[in-house]
Amino acid sequence: MWTLQDAKNRFSAVVDAALAGQPQQVTRRGKPAVVVLSAADYDRMRQAAQDRRGSFLQHLLNFLGGLEDDPAPLSRPQARPRDVDF
Repeated sequence: MWTLQDAKNRFSAVVDAALAGQPQQVTRRGKPAVVVLSAADYDRMRQAAQDRRGSFLQHLLNFLGGLEDDPAPLSRPQARPRDVDF
């Protein structure tokens, strides 16, 4: 773990460690602020997240219950309006 000042002073060492496969955490005012990692690690994490997420269309179909193998439409509750006196 690096303080921000140390990371600024030794940025080459931070980058070298990240490129060696060791993400480097940097703190600011004693609190975790950022993590420096290699571009390859970032791309791998991003791709894994995208693969898990799936498409927006699939999300909507799952949410609405309208999957191709389940053609039953989404049922809506039957509500009656209230009587209102004007």
